[in-house]
Amino acid sequence: MAEASQADGKIVETGKISRWLKENGFEHEALEPDHLGVEIIKVPADFLLPISTALYAYGFNYLQCQGGYDTEPGGDLVSFYHLIKVSDNPDHPEEVRVKVFLPRENPSVPSVYWIWKAADWQERETYDMYGIVFEGHPNLKRLLMPEDWVGWPLRKDYISPEFYELQDAY
Repeated sequence: MAEASQADGKIVETGKISRWLKENGFEHEALEPDHLGVEIIKVPADFLLPISTALYAYGFNYLQCQGGYDTEPGGDLVSFYHLIKVSDNPDHPEEVRVKVFLPRENPSVPSVYWIWKAADWQERETYDMYGIVFEGHPNLKRLLMPEDWVGWPLRKDYISPEFYELQDAY
């Protein structure tokens, strides 16, 4: 039986993973599938760890990618997770995308490092470029920018400094 949810005024057919999560009491919002037809679920930051743990138990044992993006200048920031169920059929792995929309003023979300170790440097890069804080990350510090860099370079409202002096480079 196909279920549907409403996302941004559109009717979205609920996918297999979304139905399983709802049946097991995990509240979320089904978003429109991506361009490849992969199911996308929107999760509140407070429920990221319980839902991630459930997805891991369901078989999504590989974090293919974690990243972030800025929806618009002054808008929400998004932390996204591309999960894959690595199984005996590597030609057709099952996939799901998880998105957490965060307020620009205090973008904080729990780290999934303790579920998928691959999140380590990916969360650090997202922190470095967008300023999303991953609570509970074991070593959350800048990865690409100098430690004393001010601001988050990939935010759409970021203004590049006219001058930056590199201290103690050698």
